[in-house]
Amino acid sequence: MSKLPTKSEIEAAAEIVYAAMPPTPQYVWPLLNAATSTTVWVKHENHTPIGAFKVRGGLVYLSQLRRNRPNVKGVIAATRGNHGQSIAFAAKANGINAVIVVPEGNSSEKNAAMEAFGAELLVHGHDFQASLEYAEGLAGERGLEMVPSYAMTLAPGVATYGLELLTAAPEIETLYVPIGLGSGITGCIAAREALGLRTEIVGVVAENAPAYALSFATGEAVSTNSADTFADGLACRVPAADAVPVINQHAARVITVSEDEIRDAMRLYYTATHNLSEGAGAAALAGLMQERSRHTGKTTGVVLSGGNIDRALYTQILSG
Repeated sequence: MSKLPTKSEIEAAAEIVYAAMPPTPQYVWPLLNAATSTTVWVKHENHTPIGAFKVRGGLVYLSQLRRNRPNVKGVIAATRGNHGQSIAFAAKANGINAVIVVPEGNSSEKNAAMEAFGAELLVHGHDFQASLEYAEGLAGERGLEMVPSYAMTLAPGVATYGLELLTAAPEIETLYVPIGLGSGITGCIAAREALGLRTEIVGVVAENAPAYALSFATGEAVSTNSADTFADGLACRVPAADAVPVINQHAARVITVSEDEIRDAMRLYYTATHNLSEGAGAAALAGLMQERSRHTGKTTGVVLSGGNIDRALYTQILSG
C-alpha cells in the first residue's frame, strides 16, 4: 500500500493550493443540526474556484509536474467533470495544455466550464471507464502526460481540506465522505492520521455504483458491470486498485445510499443552508441522515464535495 502523506507534506501542498485559492469554510448550520439530531460540521468544498474539492489535488500535481518536467508537452485526463475542471484550471495556472475526455451525455455545464478554463474537450465512450481507456491510448499517441483521477501523488493536495476541517473541529467523532474514485476519502484519512486524531471516517457510495462498498465488504477490489447513478461524481464501476487497501484499512465502513436519499439530501442542503450541492456533494449528508440514530447528541462532519450540477436537473430535483 502506498504511504499516506505526512503532516509536513500536506502543509507544503497547502502553500501551493493557497497561492490559487483561500481555505474553504466549515460551518455548523442549526437547521441541519435539527434534521440530524447531531452537531454537524459541513466542509464547503463547493466554495473552491471550480466548485469542487478536486482543484486542490490538481494544483499540487501540476505544479510538481511543471517543476520536474518543464518541457512537458501537455496533460490528458478522463472525467465526469470535477477532476477535468481541476486539471483544466491547474494546467492554465501552470502554463500547460490540457486535453479532457468525457463520456457521451456528460453534464453540459461541466463540459462548458472545462472549455472555459482552456481545456480541449473530447467526447468519447458510454461511461467514465470507457473515456478513461480512450484517454490512456490517446496519451501515448499524442505524447501527453496522463493525469489519473486517483493517485497518491494527488493526496497531499486533496488532504489540505481534511486538515482545514479537522484542525478547526477536532471534536468531530464521525466524518462522512463521498467516494468517487477515492481521492477525497484518502485525503481525509491522511489528514486524520497526520493530526493524530481518532475521528471515525465513513465512506459513502451510491447503491447504484457500489464498487467501493463491495470492495470494503470483500477486502479486495470488486468491479461492477454498471454505475447507473445520477450522481456522476460517484459513478465508478472499476475501483482504483491503490485506493481500495487505503480505504479498507483506515475507514470504519463504506455505506450505500439510494438515489432518493441523495435527492433528499440535496433538498435539505438547500432548505437548511441555501447551498447548492451536486449529487456526489450531497452523498455524505445522505449517509449521515441514514445513520443519524447512532449519532444523537454527538458531533459529526460531512464533506459537501462539490456543487456542479446542471440547472435543469437541479430544478427538477428541488421541485420533487
